[in-house]
Amino acid sequence: MPPMSTFVIHTPSFNTLSFNFSHNSYKFPRTCSTWAMDFRFSQTLNNSSGNIKKEEGVSVKQFSIPSIPKFETLGSNNLQFDRLQPSDQELGPGNKFEFGNFVAREAVLDEEYWTAAWLRAESHWENRMYERYADNFKRKFAEQEFNAVKRRCKSQSGESCACIITVKKEQKNVKHSILKSVVGTLDLNIRYLLLGETFPGERVKAPLFCSIKKTPPSRYGYISNLCVAKSARRQGIASNTLYFAVQAAKSNAGVTQLYVHVDRNNNPAQILYQKMGFEMVETANSRFLLEETYLLRLQM
Repeated sequence: MPPMSTFVIHTPSFNTLSFNFSHNSYKFPRTCSTWAMDFRFSQTLNNSSGNIKKEEGVSVKQFSIPSIPKFETLGSNNLQFDRLQPSDQELGPGNKFEFGNFVAREAVLDEEYWTAAWLRAESHWENRMYERYADNFKRKFAEQEFNAVKRRCKSQSGESCACIITVKKEQKNVKHSILKSVVGTLDLNIRYLLLGETFPGERVKAPLFCSIKKTPPSRYGYISNLCVAKSARRQGIASNTLYFAVQAAKSNAGVTQLYVHVDRNNNPAQILYQKMGFEMVETANSRFLLEETYLLRLQM
């Protein structure tokens, strides 16, 4: 498989970005877990491609995850890596967000899922590329992530996951292969809080087998696996892909909270989310490793 260059993640649960910003520690305004404070999403992001579009003129309907046939484990041997990126006419109507020379939308083809998985593998191994057998590990990681994301995108028990990708915009007389067209990706998960939780991962006293509160107030969105191809950075792809995910989360009935985990030492990522209106949740009772991550929340 031809190598690709990418950036930004460490685990399926934690988002990590790598821009060239100052390494000074960035402090978020803290919010208590009682959710007593009122947050507003009013910040406009500026990037090299211009201002991010606001809600006017952007049509993002509620995500309806298409039903997937009985899942079978797939590998790279089943895919066509020279397959051309489908045109807008072939894809038909659907939720998408255009910015600059790119379009953010939900992945449709297996080759798009695979390329998203490969971007995540590249970002995971980006700082360890000189380790022995790194290429073999990346391929194994991508294979596992490809099958995992296909499983996650099957709606289960009222919860859902959408693999969002950013692709190069279609141009006249120019056709890109899917492998070279997908330049960014993230997962948007719609979930329910467990019984007794007020935020994801909160350490609460609950029965051994916790139940899920399937009521509108307990429904929330969760962002993970944000990464951008190394060759396509500094073009507003991370911020605009995230913006599209925020709008998609808003369109889901009952979802008023959007969460993301970010590495405590990743100041560029913290700045990106802060610009989008995310604030840090007080996680003194969280089950997660507090010395490694922050839990951020956007009140929508």
